[in-house]
Amino acid sequence: MNYAKACEYLLRLKSRGVALGLERMQAWGAALGNPHFAVPCIHLAGTNGKGSVAAILEAILRVAGWRVGLYTSPHLVRLGERIQINREPLSNEQIAGWVGELAPIADRLASAADSPGGPSYFEFMTGMAFAHFQREKCDIAVIETGLGGRLDATNVVAPLATGITSIGFDHCEMLGGTLDAIAREKAGIIKPNTPLAIGILPSAAETVVREVAAQKNAAVSSVRETFGDDPARYPRSALAGVHQRINAATATLLARSLSAHWRIDDATIAAGLAGVNWPGRWQRFEIDGRLVVVDSSHNEEGARSLSLLLDELCAERGRPPIVVVGVLGANRARPLLEVVTRRAAQIVFVVPDQPRACSFEDLESLLSDSPRPPVSRSSVSELFPSRNRCALGSPSDTIVVTGSIYLAGEVLARLEGRADGPESRLQDF
Repeated sequence: MNYAKACEYLLRLKSRGVALGLERMQAWGAALGNPHFAVPCIHLAGTNGKGSVAAILEAILRVAGWRVGLYTSPHLVRLGERIQINREPLSNEQIAGWVGELAPIADRLASAADSPGGPSYFEFMTGMAFAHFQREKCDIAVIETGLGGRLDATNVVAPLATGITSIGFDHCEMLGGTLDAIAREKAGIIKPNTPLAIGILPSAAETVVREVAAQKNAAVSSVRETFGDDPARYPRSALAGVHQRINAATATLLARSLSAHWRIDDATIAAGLAGVNWPGRWQRFEIDGRLVVVDSSHNEEGARSLSLLLDELCAERGRPPIVVVGVLGANRARPLLEVVTRRAAQIVFVVPDQPRACSFEDLESLLSDSPRPPVSRSSVSELFPSRNRCALGSPSDTIVVTGSIYLAGEVLARLEGRADGPESRLQDF
């Protein structure tokens, strides 16, 4: 099987949609020989920040000398970014090989009379990750949930530690419309007698998380209790923003929770924090004389972080930036636009190449009638016409791209000079 055929197969799985629940994943894992039990892991959930915490933890563990698997989603540019070992993404050839090996097993499972059904796209990729980490003899893996926690496909693992990075309103149609309900879903990853680290959570959400942890005799370490209320006193990483200080603190707590076997001390943690790389998170480029910042803020909680970053950027550059905005869903767009409208010299709307993306009309209808900067429409291909080129603004201008991780991926692909491929159609879930 070649890579194009592999992507076609995955797209067919993706077309079946998303259905939360563990029964299919448990059957899929059993059919693969339960590779999720073969490699020790750390399991992460959270509305925002779980990918960054995963990247920081991976960096810390790699500094300690371990062979580290990393499973995150969605990918930015290449499908193989989801499954990495020591930050080397799965190659197209490896993906084709794995799909060729696993597809017959998945198809047999889908057709078996006593089966709960074959794996979904995300479940298939999750099983692939576990199998890859086992075969490549990873010492440890960092596993990020896809959606929620309790019923997420990754929640078949038996982790060394769990982390809940943040809790806010996102995916409410699937996780519930209150912080209490969302917190209970995220807390579903907590395991008996297994340490839990939590970031800065709303009090109502933290109460739920601690309640579940107490029921499972899971010791809780808290960023607020350990480091205080001032993020300026939190550990600093190579990632920008106050929210990344919170993520760094959460990762530090998780690293400290591991046993002496993992050889992690303060120097190891500091080196991992300093060396972490996580693209698309306030990532800076100098392009055609412009500062271009690619960001993935995409919901209400992210908008609060974005406001601080934009304020710092305006102070640094001495004037407001041009902001390119593309968002998936009006509930996400509204708080982001409130932040951007007050801090942009100009707003340029684009529509990410995703079915759930807001149209131009959707975005324009969410703008307030109060004074606002000039607003225009464009496309990613028009703004970033070729490799390392930017057609927006003038030299010395500052341009911020924000609103969606999918938009960030599209821009990064253009900057890398990559032609459109099947990866963009495989981004969502």
